[in-house]
Amino acid sequence: AHLLTLRWAARSREHFLNTRPYYGHRQFQFGIVQGGVYEDLRIASARALIDMNFEGYAIGGLAVGEDAETRDRVTDLCTDVLPENKPRYLMGVGKPEDILQAIERGVDMFDCVIPTRNARNGQVFTATGRVVIRNARYKDDPRPLDEQCQCYACRHFSRAYIRHMFSVNEVLGLRLATIHNIHFYQKLVREARQAILEDRFREYKARFLETYHGNSNELSHGEED
Repeated sequence: AHLLTLRWAARSREHFLNTRPYYGHRQFQFGIVQGGVYEDLRIASARALIDMNFEGYAIGGLAVGEDAETRDRVTDLCTDVLPENKPRYLMGVGKPEDILQAIERGVDMFDCVIPTRNARNGQVFTATGRVVIRNARYKDDPRPLDEQCQCYACRHFSRAYIRHMFSVNEVLGLRLATIHNIHFYQKLVREARQAILEDRFREYKARFLETYHGNSNELSHGEED
């Protein structure tokens, strides 16, 4: 499977390089490092893809149920080999704490359904942890979803209003929660990027996690009414 994946990558790269770019501008192609949790396969995969000279490199096969220690170990294996002057993309990782961990390990890009999926289920991300907006405690709460947030939802709607939208199955509730979660993630990575530029990322990460985990027990069930 490992060799077959690399042969496919080579065919894909050849086709990409011999195809006129669509949409009138240059496009980037990413090679995806595979190899499961096996050090030799991961390193071999990364080196083979580097030889193909992709514009960027993705780390695949993680965020599929492995523990955090294993994910961090495999991420380190890959980032230690992949070039620093090209983007490195960790596929499928999306919890705020996991994103910061990966950034510290040299990852540049992420994708995940968590911000939108959680929003549809009534979970929103805030500076002090996740909030289950469906819970009864927010029935008369006049505060915004996150008092530190400047997104459209937080500037114009209260927790009580958004909770009501969810309770009557009004799609506006899903939209407002989605707007907020996406804004939260954009702010997170923007602040992380600025902290890197100012050589204070570790301090930023520690401060963010200390505040974020202060309300992490919010996700208890059985409180809806």
